[in-house]
Amino acid sequence: MAEDTGSDGLSERDLAVLELAGRSWSGPGPRDRAIRERLGISPTAFFQLLNALLDDPRAVRVAPTTVNRWRSTRQRHRDDA
Repeated sequence: MAEDTGSDGLSERDLAVLELAGRSWSGPGPRDRAIRERLGISPTAFFQLLNALLDDPRAVRVAPTTVNRWRSTRQRHRDDA
């Protein structure tokens, strides 16, 4: 079954991933719990989806601050490797 997409072309799940990624968390425990409860996926799957969204121009249009913050984090991790 295909997921519904909004006028921006992103699925409901993609939008939920961006929303959760844009929040501030007191630690990984509450974040991971929210990921499981809201999306029904593991934190690992969440970050795989988020990583793909960081390269999607539609995600930048919907959540530019969130996407650019996570892109910066991803680049720092790559530079440290």
